[in-house]
Amino acid sequence: MTDDDMHTGTDRGWIAGVRPYVEREPLAAFALGVSSGFPYAMIGATLTTRLAQDGIDKKTVTAFTLGFLVYNLKPLWAWMVDGVRLPLLGGMGQRVSWLLLAGVLVIAAVLNLAFVDPRASLSATVVAALLVGFAGATYDIVIDAYRIETLKPYQLGVGSGMTQYGWRIGSVLAGSLALVVAARSGWAAGYAACVVFALPAMLTGLLLGEPERHREPSARRGVGELVASIVGPFVEFFRREGALVVLLFILIHKIGDTLGQIVLRLLLNDLGFSNDEIALYDVGVGFWAYLIGIFIGGVMYARMGLKRSVLLSLVLMAVSNASFALLAASGHSNAGLAGAIGFENIASGIGGVTVIAYFAALCDLRFTAAQYALISAGSSVVGRLLTATTAGALVERFGYVDFYWLTTIAALPGVALFWWMGRTGLVDRSIGSAGRDDGVSVGDAVS
Repeated sequence: MTDDDMHTGTDRGWIAGVRPYVEREPLAAFALGVSSGFPYAMIGATLTTRLAQDGIDKKTVTAFTLGFLVYNLKPLWAWMVDGVRLPLLGGMGQRVSWLLLAGVLVIAAVLNLAFVDPRASLSATVVAALLVGFAGATYDIVIDAYRIETLKPYQLGVGSGMTQYGWRIGSVLAGSLALVVAARSGWAAGYAACVVFALPAMLTGLLLGEPERHREPSARRGVGELVASIVGPFVEFFRREGALVVLLFILIHKIGDTLGQIVLRLLLNDLGFSNDEIALYDVGVGFWAYLIGIFIGGVMYARMGLKRSVLLSLVLMAVSNASFALLAASGHSNAGLAGAIGFENIASGIGGVTVIAYFAALCDLRFTAAQYALISAGSSVVGRLLTATTAGALVERFGYVDFYWLTTIAALPGVALFWWMGRTGLVDRSIGSAGRDDGVSVGDAVS
């Protein structure tokens, strides 16, 4: 497959570039993204704000990001989503039944976190956050598999963008709703109000049914087959040419972004921004900037192709971290906050189309859940480990300005590595059956 095969064609006009956004499959990807984003917000920026307002110190607050590491462990049980048939619900289809189960688990976990008081028991809050992380990670596994198998290869760019758009809406609206309700009725009510965001993915599964491209793995009858079902997705991925290089890119490309974003709420809190100001700019400026970024990303993907659009988006995401260094240097400034959040969201929206489309195309349709779980987990694990173990201490030692310059520098190796991958043709050779019209992975084609 060439790079041209991975996009809708550079000869299409702007109208043709917009049309895929209103097709059924990308619209479904949007709804799936809404539900995928909200559990992350509940243990991310929202929990950071809650803990900071409760007087918890910075090192403890950033240590709570270890709860995100549950997302990075999801490859350990993702194979179950591919191969374990659920009793009672299994008749509705493999993907739909797991969507419903995971959605219920997320609702229960968020309600549990809602009624925990960090000031009374920090350990209980840790356990509650981990449960939300586990339920949210499981929901992510199913949602990603359902999305990739629902989208056609030519829709991967737009569909991935719509998923990221939905993810941002789900996370921002849920986080903002929690802030606004908490300011008036307490954090328990704020968290409880957000469980409604679990419903869009569940309803999408019920309305659309099983994905047409879903492939059942071979039958499993014994211990040997069970072991094969667990290791098979990883064996298939790592036998591809340059798999270790691709994995290295997945691991390092998002370090700077992950480090910068998890500390952002601490920065805003220390700069004296109120809950209403944070909600206003996240929802107002951030929402529209991300919408613009996704549109630009979709057009870039269609007109520039996968390799060039991904490379440009990586550069923009790296530079966007520098905007928060400038904000930290300028102090409390609504205009500065609007500019920084606006630029970051535009860059993230572009990357949400291009980079995620590449990751989706890497999957083999027989192991969609397990392989995408590996890819998505790997894409943030390094940044999350560094955030949980060093981010708070780095901020306290160097200050916010130098910290955000460091995150900008940390993003550059990923940019350089993808440039090399594109120049050597490794990007094209790494594509799996999910990114191919014939539904055949490179490894299968040559075996």
